Amino acid sequence: MGNIIEWEQDTLKNFTHDDYLVKHNLHEHPVFSDEGLVKILDAYPRDKLEVFTMGKDPHGWGQWCLGRHNNLSGAELMEAVKNGRIWLNLRGTNKAAPEVNEVCEALFNEIEQKTGVNTFKHDMGMLISSPKAQVYYHADMPLVLLVQIRGTKKVYLYPPEDPYLTDEQMESIAIKEKDEQLRPKPEWDNDCLLIHDLKPGELLTWRQNAPHRIENHDCVNVSFSTEFLTTEALVRANTLYANGCLRRYFGMKPSFRNSSPLMNYLKVIYARFVKLMGGYKGKNTLPIPHFTLDKENLGKLIFDNDYDASVLN
Repeated sequence: MGNIIEWEQDTLKNFTHDDYLVKHNLHEHPVFSDEGLVKILDAYPRDKLEVFTMGKDPHGWGQWCLGRHNNLSGAELMEAVKNGRIWLNLRGTNKAAPEVNEVCEALFNEIEQKTGVNTFKHDMGMLISSPKAQVYYHADMPLVLLVQIRGTKKVYLYPPEDPYLTDEQMESIAIKEKDEQLRPKPEWDNDCLLIHDLKPGELLTWRQNAPHRIENHDCVNVSFSTEFLTTEALVRANTLYANGCLRRYFGMKPSFRNSSPLMNYLKVIYARFVKLMGGYKGKNTLPIPHFTLDKENLGKLIFDNDYDASVLN
């Protein structure tokens, strides 16, 4: 495939420890043509396909709504995205489409060769979203490469530190007590590390857990949110998982930022033990579906009778 990333002297020099905006050529790859995207959508398991809609307030809270895809074909899904206000999330697309997996492994092999950083647990998830759709303020537990294929989206990137992200919030995400969405303050936009219109041929990567939000321009967007881990990132994720369990099971008040390397090692062992025993069994507030994509009017959403869709206005 040749080089995917446009490498210069300092490109990804401190990969996973700093935030980077670099150029790539995957937007020109035939796998991601119109026909290629439909093929990927058709091949993707329907029981794993997530579809969302959302409100219009860029700092909205509780305006992110899960729906049902109604078994639409790939071509129908693309038309629904074009006409509606939805966000399709295809986690692990590389595991469902061999052609995407080939691209994914080529990308990470290149990064390892150039930076020396070993990565694993690659999850190249495809995001296909409507004009002016958005994703609210949230943080991911793994490391992320956001690879833009088509369309333009404005990315707001915030510091991965208190008050923008607290220990308790990181723990909640780690133990899957809730989804990644967090409650922001509008004035935090003044503290952004980066506000950038991400265009086809650009790739953005940031430090682990850095909060961010996204606003699409008036165009269909296709991106890959490519999650991955390093040994250091795995230790961080398991330490946060352990802290979440210690806080909830024993009333402790652990601090990730003030924890020693030895204590983190012990916490990783504890986290592995909890997971082997079935994992954290506390409460969760994960979303449930409230609408269905209309098969006859692509882009229209049919909300459940017991759901007040006015909260999305």
